[in-house]
Amino acid sequence: MTSIVFMGTPNFSAPILQTLVDNPNYDVQAVLTQPDRPVGRKHVLTPTPVKEVAVKAGIPVLQPNKLSGSNEMQQIIDLEPDLIITAAYGQFLPTKLLEAAQIAAINVHASLLPKYRGGAPIHYAVLNGDDKTGVTIMYMVKAMDAGDIIAQKELPILATDNTGILFDKLSILGCDLLLETLPDLIAGKIKAIAQNPDEVTFSPNIKPEEEILDFTKSAQTIHNHVRGLNPFPIAHTTINGVRTKIQQTHLIDETTTALPGTVVKKGKHELWLATGDSKIIAIDELQPAGKPKMTITAYLNGHAKFAQGDQVITHE
Repeated sequence: MTSIVFMGTPNFSAPILQTLVDNPNYDVQAVLTQPDRPVGRKHVLTPTPVKEVAVKAGIPVLQPNKLSGSNEMQQIIDLEPDLIITAAYGQFLPTKLLEAAQIAAINVHASLLPKYRGGAPIHYAVLNGDDKTGVTIMYMVKAMDAGDIIAQKELPILATDNTGILFDKLSILGCDLLLETLPDLIAGKIKAIAQNPDEVTFSPNIKPEEEILDFTKSAQTIHNHVRGLNPFPIAHTTINGVRTKIQQTHLIDETTTALPGTVVKKGKHELWLATGDSKIIAIDELQPAGKPKMTITAYLNGHAKFAQGDQVITHE
């Protein structure tokens, strides 16, 4: 059996770990994941999805706040695993740790590298309106997501996809690609390809100011923004003075002369807003501050204190 140390944290990573656990050819000796974090309004200390898989499988879990120089890092080095496999772990791996892998240290990354190096590749693919994304398996080096490419698989981005949906799709794709790739990697049959430096783009973690919707932009850009930040961290705007998260929208095939942020149509089940390119976007699901998430019908039934023609979203 090939010995493995797995390193990952979010929902994207958990099925990949489960795939390795379920395969009789691989022995996952230890799992590294981020420390438990407070979640929700009650700040309940919650394990990462990867930790949940590891605990259920009886695999030792290590959760250093800082990996470099930690006792946990030395424990991994002492294991001398055949492979170190990472998938959205969330920390840089020191060279000393990478060199502990007897065969290779590899990463499963949710983009078609060299496009979207960094921590939010799925978000940026949707935000930018890309028509495809994919998974790359690469050798790990000290520079972020810069290692030679071992294997890649593409996935179309559908109009109905958001970041959450793509997380699930790409995780499954990553599982399949990893299982296809590992036998040749272990046998030394891989011919890796260097990344083209001229094609490198980056996808840093989403900043709070990037969560704000700008209705002076095009309807398509706003729609992609909502999709790209769903289910986290969620795009938001201020409607009639109330900070409001916008979870779901759709585009209307009509134009308007109204100023951006103006209510073009308000009915029992519809709220249409003007955008910066004279097109219209409809709000389907939202969450005003201090209220639960609700459908547009529920919102219009008791929370929409404005009329058709009002400019409810303004920009300085």
